[in-house]
Amino acid sequence: MNISVVIPLYNEEESLPELYEWIHKVMEANNYTFEVIFVDDGSTDESWNIIEKMQRQQPNHVKGIKFRRNYGKSPALYCGFKEAQGDVVITMDADLQDSPDEIPELYRMITEEGYDLVSGYKQKRYDPISKTLPTKLFNATARKVSGIKNLHDFNCGLKAYRKDVVKNIEVYGEMHRYIPYLAKNAGFDKIGEKVVHHQARKYGTSKFMGLNRFVNGYLDLLTLWFLSTFGKKPMHVFGFLGSIMFFIGFMAVIIIGAGKLYCLANGIPQRLITSSPWFYIALTTMLIGTQLFLAGFLGDLISRSSSGRNDYQIEKEI
Repeated sequence: MNISVVIPLYNEEESLPELYEWIHKVMEANNYTFEVIFVDDGSTDESWNIIEKMQRQQPNHVKGIKFRRNYGKSPALYCGFKEAQGDVVITMDADLQDSPDEIPELYRMITEEGYDLVSGYKQKRYDPISKTLPTKLFNATARKVSGIKNLHDFNCGLKAYRKDVVKNIEVYGEMHRYIPYLAKNAGFDKIGEKVVHHQARKYGTSKFMGLNRFVNGYLDLLTLWFLSTFGKKPMHVFGFLGSIMFFIGFMAVIIIGAGKLYCLANGIPQRLITSSPWFYIALTTMLIGTQLFLAGFLGDLISRSSSGRNDYQIEKEI
């Protein structure tokens, strides 16, 4: 199979028939063998009924996954990637702001130019400034932290992947924003970008507005940076910091004790060690250092071994 199109969605009943017809038209025009995998992220409207109807009409091309509740975009992509069979996997949003007409060129860049991943770049956006300005700041930070200098729009939903990429990365939480970074960490470092057309939303309202979207984005970026740098060996960071703090505290206690002994030996009046704030600062530093060291040790034992991280309740599959 040439192409799998994975489409996560939440309450997009108006756009689904038009989106599928558009994708089908593009695929037929280019003689691609294809499948479209709709992942319903707990919609409360008629989205799933529409997907079932399309699947009955096009059983060879339409697949559907329905979550029991709303989990988020990353879990939807994770489950869609598991089902994808195409040599090239395309992801796009269900709101008609991503154009299926971009698919042939994305497919060509993967199959002919040898890219592992090609990310869309919505150079001209039809979004309010309250969304575009934080997005620019966010993408600048993501480029700096990830080291992927050629990407301008990490959060663009329109992307193309070699099949091996989606089968060897784990998308969880809200990490969909950083799939290029995940791919790079997995060894798929040939990452390209294509300027794509961004269309104004035709139906409904955006499901991803709000300040928390950007706050969570930065927190996720810090998490991913830490995991990619120290995830396999958390002792390298916690143990190092703990050892440094314990050493500083221990040396401070030695200095305080030596000063007290010197004063006693020479008959110099000196107040009790416990009346000095420096004694408690040194003691606290040693305790914190010990706790950090133990945190690194426990982190090494746990080391990303959560078995239920990607356990999602799927109500139906067609």
